[in-house]
Amino acid sequence: QVQLVESGGTLVQPGGSLRLSCAASGFTLDYYAIGWFRQAPGKEREGVSCISSSGGTKSYADSVKGRFRISRDKNTAYLQMNSLKPEDTAVYYCAAAIGYFGLGPGYDYWGQGTQVTVSS
Repeated sequence: QVQLVESGGTLVQPGGSLRLSCAASGFTLDYYAIGWFRQAPGKEREGVSCISSSGGTKSYADSVKGRFRISRDKNTAYLQMNSLKPEDTAVYYCAAAIGYFGLGPGYDYWGQGTQVTVSS
């Protein structure tokens, strides 16, 4: 079964940090670009960050530049989130794609999401 599973989401105070993980099963991520997305209640899904299959190219949404960092190894992708703000509160999803790179919807596989809540 091809599957992506996110983990690491929790309640965190403003200014805090979290590291999200995205683990693949049923396939290897070696040839896939990986994207991180988020969706807050009542808002559209937003592309947060993406990384190429080789890890050599990375992209970030303006809203998270300088605060978030994406990385990967062979079977897991990560999103390091620093200086978190209440507006970062959302369900965070990872996605994988072959032959696609970007913050749009062109991904082949999606995880179930992990909740990140930034609040005092």
